[in-house]
Amino acid sequence: MTIADDEITLPEPRTNRRVTLVNRAEFALALALGAFFRLVGVDAASAIAGGFTRIVGPMIAPISDRARVNLKIAFPDWPKEQVEATIRASWENLGRTTAEFAHLKKFDPDLPDPRVEIVGRERLEAIARGDRPAIFVSGHFANWEVGSIVLHALGVEYGVIYRAANNPLIDGLIIRERARVMSRRQIPKGKRGGRDMIEALKAGASLALLVDQKLTSGGIPSPFFGKEAMTAPAAARLALKYGAPIIPIEIERCGGARFRVTAHEPIASAPSGDINADTQSLTDAINLEIERMIRKRPGQWLWLHRRWGKETYAMRR
Repeated sequence: MTIADDEITLPEPRTNRRVTLVNRAEFALALALGAFFRLVGVDAASAIAGGFTRIVGPMIAPISDRARVNLKIAFPDWPKEQVEATIRASWENLGRTTAEFAHLKKFDPDLPDPRVEIVGRERLEAIARGDRPAIFVSGHFANWEVGSIVLHALGVEYGVIYRAANNPLIDGLIIRERARVMSRRQIPKGKRGGRDMIEALKAGASLALLVDQKLTSGGIPSPFFGKEAMTAPAAARLALKYGAPIIPIEIERCGGARFRVTAHEPIASAPSGDINADTQSLTDAINLEIERMIRKRPGQWLWLHRRWGKETYAMRR
């Protein structure tokens, strides 16, 4: 049963954290920056923020050191210069993405001067017309918000799974801004989110997930750049249970605030009937697909978070 977008209630902002004075200061800063970025326009905002984080980001030692460890794991033969260049590019991409959040409407692919090119558009339009939901998987590439904007613009009914921001005020701001340009069916990670994902699929809606971050609770070990990484199995389990194809979505920054979104063919799957083995096999295949995308454009992936276990970091330092 299809539900009209305006009938979907937005999730409540994070409620398990008290709003502090620091939260209020962060919120005020976010509003001020958003106003500035809207004032200067999307291209200037993206360039200014990207240039700033490209210079300042590498100076934030704890986070940049984590990126160095990640890159040593993924590309052990890279020279130091290539590692450092990729870290600078990753910081720049993060800055650009942050500033572009103030201009999400500009990334509608059907605008007169589109900033987003779609490869595999017919595949997405077929899902929008059909009765069979799909599970879209992607990662923190380029501007990762653009993939969900494209799905909404093409009429795909879907739920987007997200991690709630630590600051409840900023969490609410993000929820509201996303609702303007993408699905109102926003599903926070966690126990409630698991139920909502199942309800969405039963209602015929697709799901969109970013699957490239470490999952400390409920994850399963799966190879990622040759090392076991705790990975969320939800996409594989739900695909197997509901017969939904898993479609990788690749997002590429093509210079400045312009992008290419590619909807790839579904990941091949041949279920054996052993749900645990099949979940593992399909999760491994998803990780390999994400790894393939990262290898094409390493500087456009978010290397700044911890992806592998603590013991791997300890060995590589």
